Amino acid sequence: MPKPTGTRDRLIESARYLFWERGFAGTTMADLLSHAGVNSGSFYHFFESKEALLRAVLETYLVALRPMVVDPAYAQTKEPAARIFAILAGYRERILQTQCKYGCPLGRLALEIDPENRPAHELIAKNFRGWIGAVRECIEQIKDGLPKGTDPEALATYVLAVMEGGVMLSRSYASVEPFDRSVAQLREHFRLLFASREAPKR
Repeated sequence: MPKPTGTRDRLIESARYLFWERGFAGTTMADLLSHAGVNSGSFYHFFESKEALLRAVLETYLVALRPMVVDPAYAQTKEPAARIFAILAGYRERILQTQCKYGCPLGRLALEIDPENRPAHELIAKNFRGWIGAVRECIEQIKDGLPKGTDPEALATYVLAVMEGGVMLSRSYASVEPFDRSVAQLREHFRLLFASREAPKR
């Protein structure tokens, strides 16, 4: 991400980092102001509340999905199924870079934010749908090799569930092994789907 320059950008970037590191509830206004290097007057000039800042953070994740997550994975290969696993490999790299402390920021917020905060949850869901959509693009390109009746949306949602669960387990276990096992099982699932379509009819 480009280095933030303006006050609003610094607040969003600080919130993005602190919400990931400490959680939304665990991040105080004092934490945000100190990390961004701004005063309360500057904060309230741009945001009416911490919840409004949260929504701005979630909007930035929507914008960053393609350039930060999807495009780098797609650039590694033109093969659609391999692109799915390249996306997952990007998360594995984040797990290793953070000594298994990485947790998907959206997953964390989805669990932490009060269910009654519908504006935030709608943005979180929109982010998840964007992620699912990117994977579905790949699945649509290989659907002729999958069993008839395969639901691309359901399969892409399953891939997201594998990623989120693997990341969560790796953080709790302090090991990348649960993530690797989850992804290996997903690979086997795809292999069986392809093999099922290729199997001769009796």
